[in-house]
Amino acid sequence: MIQDQIKQLQVCSEVGPLKKVMLHRPGRELERILPEQLSELLFEDIPWLSRMQKEHDGFARELKESGVEIFYVEDLLQDVLHDEVRRRKVLEDVLEGSDTCDKPAKDFLYEYLQEKSAGEFVDYMIGGINKEDIKEFKKVKSLSDFVEDPHYFYINPLPNLYFMRDPAVVIGDGIAIGSMHSPVRKRESGFMRLLYEHHPLFARGEMDLYFSNDFQHTLEGGDVLVLSKDTLAVGCSQRTGVAGIELLADQLFSSHSDIRNLLIIQIPKVRAYMHLDTVFTMIDYDKFTIYSGILDAVNVFSVTKTESGAFDYAQEENLQKALEKYLKTSLELIPSGGDDPVTAAREQWNDGTNTLAIAPGKVVAYGRNEVSNRVLRSRGINVIEIEASELVRGRGGPRCMSMPLHRTDQ
Repeated sequence: MIQDQIKQLQVCSEVGPLKKVMLHRPGRELERILPEQLSELLFEDIPWLSRMQKEHDGFARELKESGVEIFYVEDLLQDVLHDEVRRRKVLEDVLEGSDTCDKPAKDFLYEYLQEKSAGEFVDYMIGGINKEDIKEFKKVKSLSDFVEDPHYFYINPLPNLYFMRDPAVVIGDGIAIGSMHSPVRKRESGFMRLLYEHHPLFARGEMDLYFSNDFQHTLEGGDVLVLSKDTLAVGCSQRTGVAGIELLADQLFSSHSDIRNLLIIQIPKVRAYMHLDTVFTMIDYDKFTIYSGILDAVNVFSVTKTESGAFDYAQEENLQKALEKYLKTSLELIPSGGDDPVTAAREQWNDGTNTLAIAPGKVVAYGRNEVSNRVLRSRGINVIEIEASELVRGRGGPRCMSMPLHRTDQ
């Protein structure tokens, strides 16, 4: 039975037909972003929630029409948080990590939230709790009540949760749970650890775990591309560091994983390219789309495991030759935004390179990136366009918004 559960989760490439995916439908957490918090919360602008939800529903609809089964993280969390012991553990972790929660407030919130349904509890854990939310219920005054701040949060909201790619990534039939770079996202990977340990979809912890949210060094899913059954690409970026990559390599090479090669793609550590998948994604077995503006700044090296068990490090000549070497095929790098550097930079900023492959040569992309989509179609790629005037405000595209759970092999 456990083996059948494990096989529910399997990703051996970026482009194999997508069968199962995890999403998060944007919720009230997005309505709690203030202009002065944009940078801290990793947003560029204040989103319009109802419009964002319509756009996200359109994204989900396109996936369903292509035969993809969708699991919403909020529903899976409800499944495991019906258990009161788990709920108390989550509360302890969240409240003990809060700098804004004095002891009387914590004591009240323990009691208040334990009485909520699993659905209400999850809503609070994602949407956050501020003073106004509980003012009429909290009868005993405490220090936090005297702090003059109308937007004072006891539990911070998680506005980045709709970017489901980053907190965890399925690699083969195992999983790597991210150790997030930004403090505002650490609870997201904590939720993924909870699901990994307790939800039957994740075989209740029987899957191989290649990285953990409690590791000291950072790794985020937007920097991990499963190129083939035996080769992984990992971005060395603003969000994923060298130490985290080496730790991932060690975990993979010392486990039952089929991964034998890691291609490390070092990109500039800037906000515009915070993850590898903001500038580079796989769209077919022999095709990738890339923002050409980074080609001269990319450094590629490899890590393989020798027969003695030692790591073998090698500098690769360039990205294309490295990919062809390890994928054992000639391939094409397709420039997002075409040949015009101005258009390319504009469309990269709007996630023109952040495509989600749902089958070989078939991708979901933001419709606003007209030139990038036209270039892809000219190379034989089937592009499904979705609306994204609001989804784009968090700096992520279709790949960022999705966590593939199962792709079939071809």
